[in-house]
Amino acid sequence: MEKIVVVGAGQAGASCVAKLRSEGFTGKITLIGEEHVPPYQRPPLSKAYLLGDMELERLFLRPESYYAENGIELMLDTRVDAIDRADKKVIAGGMTVDYDALVLATGSVPRRLPAAIGGELPGVHVVRTLRDVDEMAPGVVEGRHALIVGGGYIGLEAAAVCRKKGMEVTLIEMADRILKRVAAPETSDWFRALHTRHGVTIREGVGLERLLGDDHVTGAILGDGTELPVDLVIVGIGISPATSLAEAVGIEIDNGIATDTQGRTSDASIWAAGDCASLPFRGERIRLESVQNAIDQAETVAKNILGADQDYDPKPWFWSDQYDVKLQIAGLNRGYDRVVVREGEGACSHWYYAGDTLLAVDAMNDARGYMIGKRLIEAGKSPDPAFIAEASADLKPLLKG
Repeated sequence: MEKIVVVGAGQAGASCVAKLRSEGFTGKITLIGEEHVPPYQRPPLSKAYLLGDMELERLFLRPESYYAENGIELMLDTRVDAIDRADKKVIAGGMTVDYDALVLATGSVPRRLPAAIGGELPGVHVVRTLRDVDEMAPGVVEGRHALIVGGGYIGLEAAAVCRKKGMEVTLIEMADRILKRVAAPETSDWFRALHTRHGVTIREGVGLERLLGDDHVTGAILGDGTELPVDLVIVGIGISPATSLAEAVGIEIDNGIATDTQGRTSDASIWAAGDCASLPFRGERIRLESVQNAIDQAETVAKNILGADQDYDPKPWFWSDQYDVKLQIAGLNRGYDRVVVREGEGACSHWYYAGDTLLAVDAMNDARGYMIGKRLIEAGKSPDPAFIAEASADLKPLLKG
């Protein structure tokens, strides 16, 4: 193994190359990214960075000098045009880069509104890259009207930032409640109340008919016929795994680039990690769209390229910041049949059960509940739901034994 190429200079790609070096790999490493800046954190983009509370350099995962100092060739502003599996070459930016092992850490792409309803009008934005947020920022101005399309976590975070900036905000969600795809009704209710208190108008069960404007978005007609004045639109209707490179060369795709438990694709010389990769997990194939998964999966792939023969066993956790609320999520709530609500002073947590088995916890400003819930889930322990519901019950002893 002499040459390793990583395509995608996001969290997964950066974690992979760093791990390769820290594990002692001395061969050539090439990290190829389409953006013009070195790998950076994405979560703060729509929060601290958009608010102006974080400088650009603080977004960077590592100083740009790190890559040269560690013998990592960093090819920025470079698009990979093709992969030659037979000769083990990547064609990028008019150049050919040889590999012995190739890692696809291509991430995901945001879904956009169709051009036919005004999705390409200036003033309509998605939240994914630094460029997206830099283009959006001048329009986030006090007194203007923002329309948020989509009631998932990206949409809710965008709504919170716009309100903090003094904008009038309307959020529409086509489903009958916000967060329907990812959370229980109890969590939807909690965040609906939070945003309503902060002045966001939430319209559930309402889609977008079309946007209005010629040179810039000026309004919106909703599915129920309501017409709104609009100066800025932020679209948060989900993401899709970036699989086009893999698809073009016949690598197996199954809700992402399909990998085995070690991160290897259907080509033994090609690996995948991060948002673009789907992996076997508890009898099904899933993708985990989170920073921690990108780091852990990419580091496991790096070790396996070097011969570790290690299965990746994810421990899912996620977070979201909205106003003064820190949401922390442990586990996956798939298959839950009841939710136990635990109320505390200034804090709340929702515990998901399937029968008597604890699956996941949504913790709102409840760091202790999150920490204990996470450790219980990872240990395969399921406390009595009635005990969890007792607000005065001390959860810490649950970790013993």
